[in-house]
Amino acid sequence: MTPDRFFSLLLALRTREAVTTPDLAARLGVSVRTVLRDLRWLEDAGFPLLVQRGRWGGVTLLPGGPFDTARLTPEERDHLALYGLDDAQREQLGAAGGSRRAHRKVGARIGPVPGSGALPLSAVVTTDNRPWFFRDAEGQPPAALVTDVRRGVRLRIRYRSARDAEATWRVVDPYGLLAKAGRWYLVADAAGRPRLYALERLAGWEPLRAARRLRDGATLHGVAAELTERWENPDTYPIHALLDADQRDRARRILGRQLTVEGEEGEDDERSGDGPGRRRPARLRITVRGRSVEDVRRLLAFGATVTVTGPPEARERIRQLAAEILRAHS
Repeated sequence: MTPDRFFSLLLALRTREAVTTPDLAARLGVSVRTVLRDLRWLEDAGFPLLVQRGRWGGVTLLPGGPFDTARLTPEERDHLALYGLDDAQREQLGAAGGSRRAHRKVGARIGPVPGSGALPLSAVVTTDNRPWFFRDAEGQPPAALVTDVRRGVRLRIRYRSARDAEATWRVVDPYGLLAKAGRWYLVADAAGRPRLYALERLAGWEPLRAARRLRDGATLHGVAAELTERWENPDTYPIHALLDADQRDRARRILGRQLTVEGEEGEDDERSGDGPGRRRPARLRITVRGRSVEDVRRLLAFGATVTVTGPPEARERIRQLAAEILRAHS
């Protein structure tokens, strides 16, 4: 059981008199089978659980035991429910103090796994959610924005998209903030459609008096998952290419889930340009899923090790980009 799920399970059990295992599974985002295994772990660790079977039954965490969540203030419980954030992100959010107090209260009470002598998971796992070679992004800090987001009102934001030279004003209905890959985003509806706004492109904002208007049933978790899935798995513009096989691992790091490797071809009779007698190595047939022809720019990082094979407009666009690079360095 991860530390996040451990705290989330305990907090869920404290929210009401009894809670069913399907409700716990939905709240934690795991299967009922996993919840049952976690509950057995809590019982083995000495947590006083009352399990009542039947239509009106459920699971209740009784007071006492090795960790009583009643010892936590509402603010500290709130901080423990912040899933997946490392210390640096909690600092950026202005939540480091409350999180430290909560962890001090529970840290001394989490010991080895009963009967195994194993160290607690929190002692052997640490997190750093920043990408490699990351530098702090410019723009608005999340701690400055989160206060107005928590007010539950509409926001008027001044935002510069990637296509715009200047920032413009727009009104949005915020769900909350998303921390992903070392960057922060505002998750909000604009004219009833979900959007992600990078805080580094946010030039300013002001809260409005009107309450936010969210779509029926929409939640921060659900909308953020929908948007990130859409970004990571675009289907609108497939770009086909041949890539030297020794670039496979590098391509997976750079292109991630947008890359599909469809097969491998043998050595090419064409000279590779690396010297006399050298042949081009085996090549991979790949597809990169993008949103438009401009996503062919992502293949420039592979230089002469990649050959775009289609669509025709993608081949033409990468020729234009290569010519622009040549002119700039001639």
